Amino acid sequence: MPKPAISAETAAASPPPPAPLPFLLTPRQGEAARELLSYVVGLPLTSVDAQLLAVVVAIRAARTGVGNLTGTDLRSLRLDDPEQAVSELVAAGWQVPGSLLDGDPDKPSGIVVPEMTPGPDHVLPLGKGTRSKVSGWAMRTRMAKPVKKAAPAARLAALFLAAHCTDELVGEAPADLPVACYGAVPVLLDKGFLAEVSGRTYRLGPAVRHLAGMFRTPEEVAELAAEEAERRAAREAAAAAELVEITPAQWAEWKSGVSPALLRHVEAVEQCTLCRCPFGRVAKAFMSAPSPVPAPRPAAGDHDTWKEAHPECGREAAAFTVAFRAEHGHGPSYGQLCKGLGWKKLSRSLRGLVVSGILADGWLAETSPVPWTLRPGKAAQAQGIVLPGQAAARSTR
Repeated sequence: MPKPAISAETAAASPPPPAPLPFLLTPRQGEAARELLSYVVGLPLTSVDAQLLAVVVAIRAARTGVGNLTGTDLRSLRLDDPEQAVSELVAAGWQVPGSLLDGDPDKPSGIVVPEMTPGPDHVLPLGKGTRSKVSGWAMRTRMAKPVKKAAPAARLAALFLAAHCTDELVGEAPADLPVACYGAVPVLLDKGFLAEVSGRTYRLGPAVRHLAGMFRTPEEVAELAAEEAERRAAREAAAAAELVEITPAQWAEWKSGVSPALLRHVEAVEQCTLCRCPFGRVAKAFMSAPSPVPAPRPAAGDHDTWKEAHPECGREAAAFTVAFRAEHGHGPSYGQLCKGLGWKKLSRSLRGLVVSGILADGWLAETSPVPWTLRPGKAAQAQGIVLPGQAAARSTR
């Protein structure tokens, strides 16, 4: 029987596929997740039940040395032998109250992990934010739909394989993957947690891509460390430049050597009664070369996310510069532009990417490296967003 034809209108009306969920972990948080798993498999535990339970308790105890767990939490782990798992933790030196098994199932029991007592010998020193993120990731991974009802070995394998996966969803089974987890790999493949397996390499399923641990090779770690060193050097250079004070005599001498047009602009900024910028800031902005701060990799991703949330940012920025110039007699700085439009809490690197992107799209123009020169660009002018002088020039053409 032939399949019914699908009209162009029906195809066009089909909803677009849902956007993929964002990754739960950053690369550094992924490193913390892998440290947690390596710590657990290094414990004298013999069963998968005990290892899975240890993962849950350890991340909860990572900051204070005490991990709270209720009887309900324990049952939700669906262990094959909870009593034996608890016995193994006790044998490993963890202090587990008897109330966890026999008490009120909704009352938390504090499990003491001596190696995580705050101090210099802490085995898993995590910041508050990282601990919370890794704890949430561990819960969502073992509760992911493909493995939620699977055996403990499959859920433990899911934690390990997700943690060692890159942002491209490719991973290689780590050397410390528990032996019992290898037998669970076909289950993960059948349930869609894994998309494919070849030897020790694998690919995470698209439905659980957000669980990837953002694994990085030693070479990538070294590259990122070099980038961080470059950013640190730029910050130190900028800080050193801030210490150099410009005297009024030097400022006057510098102004005497600039063009009349630039001098008018300088004095418009210097004498602006609305901005009231300190002398030092104005002098350094004009006399010192701008110090570029390399944008970290996360900032580029943050910029894409930010731009999706502000699709009309170019038009808004261009219109703002027209109104700003009408009041101030000069263009806004990058900071004044973002603040005036309500784009708050932008880091310096992200702010630079935002404004640079608007400049590249033609909505804004500037006379680099002269500060306070932002104005409507060609794209804005084509839409009728122009300065008074630009409007007059357009009307005479």
